[in-house]
Amino acid sequence: TAARASRVMREESQRLQAAIDAIRHAYIAQQQGQPLRSEPSVARKLDEIAAATRKTESALATFQSRRDHAGRSLPNAAAVSVASAEEQPALALGTQPGDLAPQLATEDFIRALNFPETAEDQAGFNALRRALKDRSASQLIQAAQDVLTLLSQDGIYMDDLRPDRARPEVWRQFAQGARGRTIAPLGGIRDRSSLALSNARMKQDPIFRDAAHHFLRRFDKTFAAFEKTASDGEISALADTRTARAFMLLGRCAGTFD
Repeated sequence: TAARASRVMREESQRLQAAIDAIRHAYIAQQQGQPLRSEPSVARKLDEIAAATRKTESALATFQSRRDHAGRSLPNAAAVSVASAEEQPALALGTQPGDLAPQLATEDFIRALNFPETAEDQAGFNALRRALKDRSASQLIQAAQDVLTLLSQDGIYMDDLRPDRARPEVWRQFAQGARGRTIAPLGGIRDRSSLALSNARMKQDPIFRDAAHHFLRRFDKTFAAFEKTASDGEISALADTRTARAFMLLGRCAGTFD
């Protein structure tokens, strides 16, 4: 019934908010100088947010299908079969519940890639929540959080890096497949300590290496899609995010710009 679907969505919304609150606590701990490992894993909390979001979307898809069967068709709504709130609804032509989520705004995407500025950055957390409903953005965000967490173990924080800025046309060349010296300006991280530590970790730590390469692949794929419709200003804004700085740093370690 509609009441049951509404109740499920309300419960999942509460779980989503709890996960967001846990991330705030992790940010507070970091700001107070406490080791992150003493707090719940921020990466795990991001996974919980994504899972809660998927369950909410599943319940919403079921609710919409029931309204559709009741004769209240939604404009351009996908034909979906009735499923319980605990199951993934079967959608037309293999559509997944996440495909029903509204298109992610470019501003939210860019803001989410920078992650919230502080524990009180409500706008940042709202953008993060919306981005995690988008499959591609969610995959990149979680890959970025993995490498940012690993880098922080060596005292490497993106806020401390001041990379040289590359022109939007160089970023566009990267999106369109250019590699090596053609896109060398993208490797604008000059901090020797961060580069040395990251290079050593890449060679010696297989977990770090796998996480870094996975992140670089996700960034490559997601940015290639983003560039097709992005303005130069939007590309410059994305290039200034913490996620982009991680790409610049790890890209240099992986030889992307050589």
